[in-house]
Amino acid sequence: MTCHPVCPPCPLCRESATGLYYEDHRAYYRCSTCWLVFVLPTQFLAAPAEKAEYDRHQNSPQDPGYRQFLQRLLDPLAARLEPASRGLDFGSGPGPTLSVMFQEAGHLMEIFDPFYAPNGNVFQQQYDFITASEVVEHLHDPAGELERLWSCLKPGGLLGIMTKRVIDREAFSQWHYKADPTHVCFFALETFVWLAQRWRAEFVVAGKDVVVFTKPSS
Repeated sequence: MTCHPVCPPCPLCRESATGLYYEDHRAYYRCSTCWLVFVLPTQFLAAPAEKAEYDRHQNSPQDPGYRQFLQRLLDPLAARLEPASRGLDFGSGPGPTLSVMFQEAGHLMEIFDPFYAPNGNVFQQQYDFITASEVVEHLHDPAGELERLWSCLKPGGLLGIMTKRVIDREAFSQWHYKADPTHVCFFALETFVWLAQRWRAEFVVAGKDVVVFTKPSS
């Protein structure tokens, strides 16, 4: 990798060992410590434009296709949860659905979304599990947001993340996922391995776009 024009620090691990990974209408950098691929803050959409993109989403609990999509994250978590566990769906979007599905399964849910459910009080509580479905790729401050979520988990709690993963540069060059202007950081499997090591967490790959972390019990 080459620096272009300067190597920015990684927004996840804060290391400076980054370099240009790919370039189209945006420049994408990759960290050689945690393998996160990211764009610079100068490429972030302003909040009104970002919300306008999300407003176009037509997801709802009444959409069986969307439910089937979310089931890929619900199933591996539900299999590990005690009855009536308490959860937080982070980044619930304009049509909260995953939280509804967990409630239907007998769990107690809170939701948070910076645009649609901006209740910061949810971060003053502790949870048995936290979900982030198609969320982490939008984070402007992945280090800060993920650490905040991790701190809200009880010992032994679960963090389930759904996001498509970076494979290699060739696949990235043709990847539709990077075309979304609200997608500003892209996780590789190695990135999740790095997070698991940082958190001393158990880590399970539950699907091609789903990972589950278990917080240490002590």
